[in-house]
Amino acid sequence: MTINTNFSAGTKRFGWGFLFLAGGVGCLILILPIVFTSQIKHQQETQKSEITVQFPVTVDPQNKIIVEDETVNNYLASPESPLQSSVFNTKGTITNIYKMFATIIANTPLYQNLAFVGKGRLVTITPGLRKEQVANSFGAVLSWDSKNKKDFIVAKENSSLPLIEGSFFPEVYFVDLGITPEVVQNLVNKRFTEEVLSHYGVSVSNVVPLNTALTIASLIERETIGTEDMRMISGIIWNRIFNGMNLQIDATLQYAKASGKTTTIWWPKVLPKDKYIKSPYNTYINPGLPPTPIANPSVAAILAALNPTKTTCLFYFHDKKGGFHCTDTYVEHVKQLKKYYGRGK
Repeated sequence: MTINTNFSAGTKRFGWGFLFLAGGVGCLILILPIVFTSQIKHQQETQKSEITVQFPVTVDPQNKIIVEDETVNNYLASPESPLQSSVFNTKGTITNIYKMFATIIANTPLYQNLAFVGKGRLVTITPGLRKEQVANSFGAVLSWDSKNKKDFIVAKENSSLPLIEGSFFPEVYFVDLGITPEVVQNLVNKRFTEEVLSHYGVSVSNVVPLNTALTIASLIERETIGTEDMRMISGIIWNRIFNGMNLQIDATLQYAKASGKTTTIWWPKVLPKDKYIKSPYNTYINPGLPPTPIANPSVAAILAALNPTKTTCLFYFHDKKGGFHCTDTYVEHVKQLKKYYGRGK
């Protein structure tokens, strides 16, 4: 029998190539979370410069107008803008994939049992969560009981946290095991101060108070599927405020339904009868904004709240595929709903 030496040599080369590839992937899996964790730790420990650029503002609540500003529009549409960071451009996609995989790997039991990893953990807080969900995210990693979670979400006396809801900044955090709720609260507050308060000076707050911006941003965060629609939905919210219309936002009903209850479903399904819930957060029966934010918004949502798209629309909805539709009148709104859902509201 004749042995095909070329085939044998090719098989060996393939085998060695596969081993080198597997080894490279294995090293990447080990190194990726180490590098990312180091970056997060450095970010948390570094004091940012006191010289910061203030958030732009193109809405004028006093005169009930939205001003079109080409410079602001160009900035918010640029890759450097927080509004574009999660859009599927090359830079945003690579960054988000890197963060996602590094965090997933770092939090696996197998990885955490490695001797060189240490006792720190990564906690990801996504935009649009309630304060209780934020506490649960930290609590799951740090083994907090109900008292620890309550201590975390309740601002201490003399605390610099401006709000109970809305100021638990969404980000990836590095925490040491055994860290106290108060220390984590200070860590989260530091990030909120750096990412929001440092850009929210008198020139901004004189136009739109912080509580107003965070409240509208929280509504936007819960009502949008992605950052692409944020400024348009902001424009519609402001239009309804300017026209004295009730906002009629379902997310506020969800917040009202789950508040004051022991639950694991923080954003329950809205039923027709929920529109009559007696709560200051019910924007179907109460005019204006809810008294506080209903969730913790991203910088992208805050920028959208301050810089809405100028539009004549007063009604909007998303279709089953996530497409955004808005109209000027309720009659048109119902027609669009029937077109995409077979029924109107």
